[in-house]
Amino acid sequence: MNTQMSWQQKHKYNVASLAKWTMAWLVSLALVSFGPTFIWQETVIVSVIALLVNIAMGIGMILANKRQLLGLDEMQQKLQLHAMGMTLGSVLVMGIAYETMSNAHIIAFDAKISHLVIFMGLTYLISTFVLQKQYGCDEDEE
Repeated sequence: MNTQMSWQQKHKYNVASLAKWTMAWLVSLALVSFGPTFIWQETVIVSVIALLVNIAMGIGMILANKRQLLGLDEMQQKLQLHAMGMTLGSVLVMGIAYETMSNAHIIAFDAKISHLVIFMGLTYLISTFVLQKQYGCDEDEE
């Protein structure tokens, strides 16, 4: 029982840590995106510092994600690996197709990375949901 509590506490800590790093990265991304226009009037050195902070927050987020994944049980790790693999393949194929459609003027607008990020998030979310149903995983079971 004590081992189970220890695992649950570690899992909660890892999830909270990942959430904090993700929020820090998002705030730093907003700062580096909007700061030059609205806060520091395009001062290059401040923009470079903001970008370096954003990259550091991104590295922290990646490491927190790795720690969180390593703290999962084998079934959840397998599920996450499959969802990430499907997401990687889908984003690679669709990203190249999207850019090609833009370059060939098949679509009437320029391809934007934000569209690809949205596609990636939705693909990962759907893949995770479908795989949890397929493997019979239930978040409420503990």
